Amino acid sequence: MRPSSSPSDSLLGGVSGAPDVDAELSDPSLLQAMLDVEAALARATADAGILPVPAAQAIVEQCRADRYDPGVLGRAADATGNPVVPLVAELTTAVPEHARAWVHLGATSQDVLDTALVLVAVRALGPLLRHLDAAVDAAAHLADTHRDTVMVARTLGQQAAPTTFGLKAAGWLTGLVEARDRLLQASADQPAQLGGAVGTLAAFGPAGAEVAERFAAHLSLPSSPLPWHTRRQPWLDLAAALGGLLVAAGKVALDVGLLAQNEIAEVAEGGTGRGGSSAMPHKRNPVDSILVTAAARRGPGLVATLFAAAVQEHERAAGAWHAEWEPLLDLLHVAGGAAARCARMLVGLQVSAQRMRANFDATGGLLLAEAVAARLAPAVGRGVAHDLVTRAAAAPSFRAALLADPEIRAYLSEGEIAEALDPYRWLGSAGRFVDRALVAARRAGR
Repeated sequence: MRPSSSPSDSLLGGVSGAPDVDAELSDPSLLQAMLDVEAALARATADAGILPVPAAQAIVEQCRADRYDPGVLGRAADATGNPVVPLVAELTTAVPEHARAWVHLGATSQDVLDTALVLVAVRALGPLLRHLDAAVDAAAHLADTHRDTVMVARTLGQQAAPTTFGLKAAGWLTGLVEARDRLLQASADQPAQLGGAVGTLAAFGPAGAEVAERFAAHLSLPSSPLPWHTRRQPWLDLAAALGGLLVAAGKVALDVGLLAQNEIAEVAEGGTGRGGSSAMPHKRNPVDSILVTAAARRGPGLVATLFAAAVQEHERAAGAWHAEWEPLLDLLHVAGGAAARCARMLVGLQVSAQRMRANFDATGGLLLAEAVAARLAPAVGRGVAHDLVTRAAAAPSFRAALLADPEIRAYLSEGEIAEALDPYRWLGSAGRFVDRALVAARRAGR
């Protein structure tokens, strides 16, 4: 079992999670979710006229997590393969004798744990999405502020051509917005689980479907057309959405970490007292970039485990269901931490437009070789233009070589070469793309 305290309170959990998200993933929170399920089950069966109302009320009164010990339940779970069995035993003992026969009526352990994990996930996604909203807002601000800030675009690890920091931030923004949309949909689609021993709800007779619908309503969850004991698509959708968030946040973190390298120094993380080294007093490490990148590296393995476990046999799985619990909680944990740190990283990001321009100018115009070749191509053809510009690019000074080459000067004047070497003339639709990303983000946030 996971530690009884919040995962963020563990020695390593503080560098991978977010306290407000992890509070919903703690053992007490999961235990309360399990008891919420038992309470909803009692209410639903009473609504359907199956369970006496006084018995339902007595059961509900005992569904408080502070009355049970997660550690004791966890240790007892070893004998039955899940913690629901010992919890039901303790709940049965806790209620008055007249209500004991009605505890956990018609349900199976998987109903309780699946629905409890759905509740935990939906509750954890509340603060996670608030962090993600903050990251979206910060990325939008960066894109808007730096819409026309020229910088070096880098492809395949090499300097390539001019772009804008606004367009880079707009790419971050779009990825985060798309991740938020997928998470919102996955959260809304997480259904309650109630099927009984083999998915027929036979214990409720003809009222089974009604009880299942009332059960879901009491938990404010959508009901499923039929039990999903071995049809795990709801969790696959959630796992994929959480994995997508980790990729989107990881993209931001990787870019920030690279741009913050001393040799580039185009951005720096904010935050007083953060980023120190135990050995080198001069260092200022991009801590949030590092930790978000670490979370993104963990995501694929967790997602893969959930997908691997989703192929389940017959009406109830032996082992595959059990394999899902901790990876799902771990995925929520690392995604929550990534969302919180991505937001903090973007909100405090220090952007040096001067350094971006200096790095661009240090290339001596080489990054506009494509623009020069494009001006030559109508006169000499693309192939010849490419060869002429390649020859000039090999010289110590690209600009001087262009001006000194008679074959180039036969078609391009000094003024035309100067225009070709102006990065603002070779930004294409960068500004329009930024504007479109901002509009799309505003629409998605409504």
